[in-house]
Amino acid sequence: MSSRYGGLGARSKARGWIGATFCVFMVAAGLIGTRAQALDVLAFGDSLTQGYGLAERDGLVPQLSAWLDAHDAGDVRVINAGVSGDTTAGGKARIDWALTPDVDAVIVELGANDFLRGIDPAQSRANLDAVLASARRAEVEILLVGMRVPANYGAAYQAEFNAIYPELAEAYDTLYMPDFFEGLAQDVPLTSYLQADGLHPTAQGVARIVEVLGPQVLELVARARE
Repeated sequence: MSSRYGGLGARSKARGWIGATFCVFMVAAGLIGTRAQALDVLAFGDSLTQGYGLAERDGLVPQLSAWLDAHDAGDVRVINAGVSGDTTAGGKARIDWALTPDVDAVIVELGANDFLRGIDPAQSRANLDAVLASARRAEVEILLVGMRVPANYGAAYQAEFNAIYPELAEAYDTLYMPDFFEGLAQDVPLTSYLQADGLHPTAQGVARIVEVLGPQVLELVARARE
């Protein structure tokens, strides 16, 4: 019995060594995909990223993932790190632990809840600055998605808040999409693509947003692969 099982163990070890050697050869030959070829993109934001009010499949991250697949982005996983109700302060508090070692790139979409609450633009700027600084320290590529304040907040507040995003994008050399809702301001009233609350996009609205966001994310992926 002992000699028999000893023989099986020896043969098992031999097979294991041969199998491991074969796998190494296959990887070296480019015949097996490696983790280095896959990319994790962190979608870091508020309810607009999280997919508030929508079926899971209709949210930003699933629709963006499907768009990337349809446009031959390769092995890309978009991770939903959207938190409903989050402000730039909330983003600052959680960015460091959200940027795990597997993350290769980050989409930063924050700020809408700041101006809805009338938060001082200087504070919002400081928080977003901290978020981008953390991403730079983590050595991940960044796509910053801006927000535009409506005119009813007053010209001074509007100008100060709207200036945050292009200035930080330039300072940190990020990719930049000026307005999350850019894809909606086209041929029909904005409300046609919003839920009943007038704040969050419908599934059709998300699809329009992704048509504009998608090419930016493709560029983000390309940068991350360089």
